Amino acid sequence: MTTPVTSTEAAQALDVDGLLAAARDKTGLSDFGDDWFLEPLTVLTAALVDEARLSEMGLALTQQRLTALLADRLRLRKYQSDHPEVLEQDVVVAAEICGLPRTGSTLLHRLLASSPLVTSTLSWETSYPLPFPGEGPDAELRKQKARARYEMFMEMAPDFGDIHTIEWDGPEEDVIVLDRTFTSMSFDSFYWVPTYGDWLREFDQAPAYRELREWLQALQWQDPTRQGRPWVLKSPHHLTAVDTVLDTFGDCKIVMTHRSPTKAVPSYASMVCAISGQYSDDVNPLEVGPYWRDRFVVALRAFTEVRDRRPDRIVDVGFKDQMSDPVGTAARVLDELGIPADRDALEAYMDRNREEKHGSHTYTAEDFGLSEAELEKDFAFYREVGP
Repeated sequence: MTTPVTSTEAAQALDVDGLLAAARDKTGLSDFGDDWFLEPLTVLTAALVDEARLSEMGLALTQQRLTALLADRLRLRKYQSDHPEVLEQDVVVAAEICGLPRTGSTLLHRLLASSPLVTSTLSWETSYPLPFPGEGPDAELRKQKARARYEMFMEMAPDFGDIHTIEWDGPEEDVIVLDRTFTSMSFDSFYWVPTYGDWLREFDQAPAYRELREWLQALQWQDPTRQGRPWVLKSPHHLTAVDTVLDTFGDCKIVMTHRSPTKAVPSYASMVCAISGQYSDDVNPLEVGPYWRDRFVVALRAFTEVRDRRPDRIVDVGFKDQMSDPVGTAARVLDELGIPADRDALEAYMDRNREEKHGSHTYTAEDFGLSEAELEKDFAFYREVGP
């Protein structure tokens, strides 16, 4: 284990004014638009300095990442200025899939996204959502960079693919787009930053979701084949702001995949430890487990309350139904979203899915300072719901 960087070193590297200046220098641009994002960025960087126990490499990667996210904010404003018609795009979000890990949410997302009648954020474009200078409509440069980035990530975190399958050119969670707002569950998943996590779940995320719409407009405008096709998106992050999602996207329904959280909590803790090991040599599983147990308790309580108030905006999907009849379940969900199901496309995706190699990883609740009996008690309020 190497010595983590000092708080002084981290504070210098992650100084907000310094990061803003670096983004301006990188792009030659200066207009960040509305400066509401400075509050989340400031809370995040303070937590990174005080709590994250960053390694030397972790600090360098974090500084680079935050600068790149800020640069994308600048580029979006320039893109909108150069192409004002982007802001005229009518974005329709049919669904946000919000299930916890190990509930079948990834399978359902990729099944629904296989329909030719919908669209979804793709992995490469969540990393590089705007065209590079001189790039053609095939986005070949961005795809090459995304593939190289994927390969580097898998080299740094080789166990991650056994926990969550990644396809660099396949459907991916839109929370990665939200990273550019600095209000994202990505950050307390990648780093030990509990004060940021506490703050995030009390913050009004409405500005972030307004910007998510703007990013979807930009992606939609770049690809004319997306015209008229509603978006099907996915991330457990959206459980931190269910009402905000529904208020921002008036046509959207929350698709909730259900399974006992006693499986989800240790699984997510395992994934978080695998990811955060890239940034810190001092990752404590006994901290990570209770942290995400508490987060999921709060998230599911909030979801249950919204579900009771707005039942017409919720589509429930039981894990057992997904496992026994994934195509039929996906077809039912599409029907509830008002989208005709193309069973041939759904079956074709399942054929590809069966051919892929799916790794496995072994862990227990006790590895993360938890026990199944305690988790059963903690989540006793939550019942598995299916159609």
